Amino acid sequence: MSMFSLFVSSATTTRRMDDFISAVERIEAENPGLQMLDVVKGLRKAAGFETDLIKRHLGDLSDARDFATEPSVISFLSKVINHSISQLGQEEGVVLTLDGSNVVLAPVLLGLEAGLQSTIQGLYPLTLTENLVASLVYYAHNEQSSAPLGTKGFWDSIKSPKVYTLSGLPSLATDALITGGMDGFILGSEVATSDLRELSLSDLLKSYYSHQLDAAGLDAAPRLISQNRRMNLKKVVSFSLLKSQVVQALTVRRNLNESERKRLDDVVNEGFEQFVHVYAVCPKIITRSQWGAASFIGSPSYLSLPVPYLFIHHTYQPSKPCTTFEQCASEMRSMQRYHQQSNGWSDIGYSFVAGSDGNLYEGRGWNWVGAHTYGYNSRGYGVSFIGDYTSNLPSRSAINMVRYDFTSCAVNGGRLSSSYSLYGHRQATSTDCPGNAFYREIQTWERYQSYLP
Repeated sequence: MSMFSLFVSSATTTRRMDDFISAVERIEAENPGLQMLDVVKGLRKAAGFETDLIKRHLGDLSDARDFATEPSVISFLSKVINHSISQLGQEEGVVLTLDGSNVVLAPVLLGLEAGLQSTIQGLYPLTLTENLVASLVYYAHNEQSSAPLGTKGFWDSIKSPKVYTLSGLPSLATDALITGGMDGFILGSEVATSDLRELSLSDLLKSYYSHQLDAAGLDAAPRLISQNRRMNLKKVVSFSLLKSQVVQALTVRRNLNESERKRLDDVVNEGFEQFVHVYAVCPKIITRSQWGAASFIGSPSYLSLPVPYLFIHHTYQPSKPCTTFEQCASEMRSMQRYHQQSNGWSDIGYSFVAGSDGNLYEGRGWNWVGAHTYGYNSRGYGVSFIGDYTSNLPSRSAINMVRYDFTSCAVNGGRLSSSYSLYGHRQATSTDCPGNAFYREIQTWERYQSYLP
């Protein structure tokens, strides 16, 4: 049995980026001699994916290729490219990537097509602007039953993802749709200005989404990979231009009276601020439901925000850094099991946990009192780094994610006091945590204090 026939039996049911890339490889093998643009347009045609907005920026599909392949492959492509949200809150057209991101494929392909056609002015509306506009307008009219943007979700299984369900109030620009838009913008910008367009589509997607990190984490990784999405977006997107496009799109949208216009202006300003905060200021945060957390035992106590202290920990056990989403998520579940079952705690003790995979993992999160630093749990966040840092340091990228991105995110979001103090766990109790080597490192951080009141 060939790898291609294996694909049809397994990949038609799971929703991983690798499944989509396998389908693209099959298309490329069965239709030799195609350029990347031919494949991208052909995929859109196979999925029947065309709107007035797309036609305006990319033209129609009259010259797109019909692929020679099995109907089951076309059926899979159509399901995985077309984006929708069901009334049950299930989001279709989403795939799970190796780095733990949930990505809607449609804006990725549209961004690539715009870049390959060198219609760079189409990049903003096709990947981000129009989705943000639609979501904010919908929210302005449905504030009780929706969110402005960025609704996250979770898979029925991390190992074999098939169904992706939204958690919390829905939004039209979900987290997965925005993430796909970011990737479409980044990849479209890259193919427009480099020789990456000479690659096959499957090779470009593999190099971006399937890069395996080694023990050095992101420190030794190439620049153009999905784990560096936030960093790369900030280099290529103009947030002021994006905002002016959102405002302009709303101006021409409809006739509104003065109070409706004022309300929409407020929603747009607040919503855009939230977009920048979550996707450009904060690190990528993997939610509890995304890493497969068990429920909190009992009822949590709530922090009074903003908190004045930040405590740095290492896990000690697990002693090695984790460099993939699947591995880090598994470590989170085992730590939570240990904290709940062996220690008898209500939940994993830490507020957040830093992996070496580029992700920050939600423990007790922004609002719940943790069990990380005896005597100070109700007055601070405890952030732990997966690994034993007695004689080595975490990867520089993991350090920077907490030292700069997490603290900016926490202060900017009103959760951590702008005059916060930073400490090592050992300053509050008799412990070696966060390890000798790492403790020396955090003593050089901006808000480190030698005295803990």
